[in-house]
Amino acid sequence: MSRFSARPPRRPSNRRNAFTLVELLVVIAIIGILVGLLLPAVQAAREAARRMSCSNNFKQLGLALHNYHSAYKKLPMYKGGTWSNGSDGSDNKDNRMDLSVWVGITPFLEQQGLWDQISSPNTKQYDSDTIRTPPWPPMGPPTSQANYPPWRTEIPAMRCPSDPGVGIPAYGRTNYATCLGDSAWAMDQGNFQQSNFVLVKNISAAIAMETNSSCRGPFIARRETRFRDIIDGLSNTIFAAEITTDLGDRDRRTIAAIQNESVEIRDEPDHCEHQNYLDQSRPGFWSDGTNGVAPTLAAFDSGRGFRWASGGTSFTGMNTILPPNKEICLGGDGTGDASSMGVAPPSSRHVGGVHVMFGDGSINFITDSIEAGDIHHTNVWSGGTGRSVVGSQSPYGLWGALGTRASGEVITEKFN
Repeated sequence: MSRFSARPPRRPSNRRNAFTLVELLVVIAIIGILVGLLLPAVQAAREAARRMSCSNNFKQLGLALHNYHSAYKKLPMYKGGTWSNGSDGSDNKDNRMDLSVWVGITPFLEQQGLWDQISSPNTKQYDSDTIRTPPWPPMGPPTSQANYPPWRTEIPAMRCPSDPGVGIPAYGRTNYATCLGDSAWAMDQGNFQQSNFVLVKNISAAIAMETNSSCRGPFIARRETRFRDIIDGLSNTIFAAEITTDLGDRDRRTIAAIQNESVEIRDEPDHCEHQNYLDQSRPGFWSDGTNGVAPTLAAFDSGRGFRWASGGTSFTGMNTILPPNKEICLGGDGTGDASSMGVAPPSSRHVGGVHVMFGDGSINFITDSIEAGDIHHTNVWSGGTGRSVVGSQSPYGLWGALGTRASGEVITEKFN
């Protein structure tokens, strides 16, 4: 007989290895709460990374401007370029003196190949193997010419990753615009005069006086400027600021209300708001006529930042009149377009403000709530009175003062 007795049969266990429905629902609820808590943090971290990259790209532009000045002892001209006397621009013989500041600094942005295409006769055509005869002229045709490859090239250093805009109807997008000062008057023309498409070399005294009176920023249309001209100090003067590109949604910051009265904008910078052009239910957008008055908007392919090579106001110009992220409201009266004079604040997809580049190359974040003086005040111009008289300190507070190169304001604010 065996010393070991047989084990009794194992009784079935009532213990279960699965979750109950209640337990499963509790776990799912906890996971959902955790995801809900973490998702905003992840999104914020991603935007912080994009914002840092945006700032770094901007700094590259600042370094390129300084390197350009070191090489040529002057800043690249705003609205410089070529002009063919007797031509109306339709024959593509010149660029109509409409180039942005960014064109000249391409060699200093490690874009030597692109600069070589622009500065030399070029036979290439955009998205085509057809050879152009005759070649495109040196420095290119008008910046509105869609078949010229360089104007359609998008340069990574000129983009902010926070901006979702991409592709057509834009040509080559940019998120950075140069500062034209605190006055809209004459900002689009500067030192320019033509008669029957013939460039007048010795401009009239009236045009020269208006340019001297109103064009108070570090960049002046069709006139060279140098660091020595920035009497207020490079670290106290904005050279450029962010702009966000248009998405086709009637955003007041990214598509200009055009053909407004130039004098009205000069005398009342928030003219478009007074005209009831903003959608009453969504004041960040232009009205379509349902809630408010529908303004005349710029062409669909002329949105903010849509042409990096163009010096047009909507494309690469900004001023320090209305504070950041306000509406872009342009004049020109009945013939006005996206390149006309007007109020052109910087804008961005960041929360609460925009990056700006000072003349010393530093990048700072300026909030939408920056002190901007009296936004109902007339611009400084040759016929101005009171705080608008020639040579006055900016009527637009700290914001306006930062946009002028030689108005004698004392800047005590720290931005970093």
